[in-house]
Amino acid sequence: MGRDDQRQAVKNIPLEQLKPFKNHPFQVRDDEEFRHLVESIEIHGVIHPAVARQIGEECYELISGHRRKAACEVLGYSEMPVLVRSMTDDEAVVNMVDTNLQRETILPSERAFAYKMKLAAMSHQGRKGFTSAQLGRKCVGKESRELIAEQVGQSRNQISRYIRLTELIPEILEMVDNRKIALNPAVSISYLDKKQQKLLYKVMVALKATPSISQAKAIREKASESDFTEDYLVSILSEKKPNQREPMIVEEEIKQYFPSHYNSEQIHNTILLLIRNWSKKRGYTQ
Repeated sequence: MGRDDQRQAVKNIPLEQLKPFKNHPFQVRDDEEFRHLVESIEIHGVIHPAVARQIGEECYELISGHRRKAACEVLGYSEMPVLVRSMTDDEAVVNMVDTNLQRETILPSERAFAYKMKLAAMSHQGRKGFTSAQLGRKCVGKESRELIAEQVGQSRNQISRYIRLTELIPEILEMVDNRKIALNPAVSISYLDKKQQKLLYKVMVALKATPSISQAKAIREKASESDFTEDYLVSILSEKKPNQREPMIVEEEIKQYFPSHYNSEQIHNTILLLIRNWSKKRGYTQ
């Protein structure tokens, strides 16, 4: 489509007719970046039109522009400029992922599902002999993961690691997004089945601990054995990590107020939390 055709295809479309992309992996978060977008649109309007494809009478599927639509809704606008294009399902997925990967901040979960969706779409294109316009070459001849890696400036293995995150249960994936679990330990955890992951999550919450890389690898190796139990997970997550401080010594008269399975580190953390809350309530700290 030439520039003249693109300009002719841009039109103002009511927000109610713009539907989100199916299984869109990118969140619209009310963060500083989004607030800057709202301010910019309020002052300058929507400078870059959203992109959508028509999927029915007076109904369009957004390919890019979900945050711009949300910003327009915050400002009370009833419509926004949209570039309407004709795309196949696979072309729409590739376009949606590529445009959204240009965001400043992307969560690991967003990147994971985006890579997975694009990989599936590019694999379809490769089998059909289509050309990926974004990459300027056919998908056949090079594996799709390698092509994605070239485009985003990461290794093929890193693409695979991110895609593995899609096998995590939502609770653990959220911990990855919140930087409570690093990428590599999370990848090892992803090889546990859903029941094992739920058990691990339960133990992590109870102990307020997450596995190191070596612990996560050990947990993965143990997953196929019959003694993969809650007791095993408690024991391995209670191991002292190299960078951990020496645990405090807890007197017996203090221990009596805590569950019997609490170790010294857990008691220390609980006492510290209680003291912080007490201090805040009295205005001693912020």
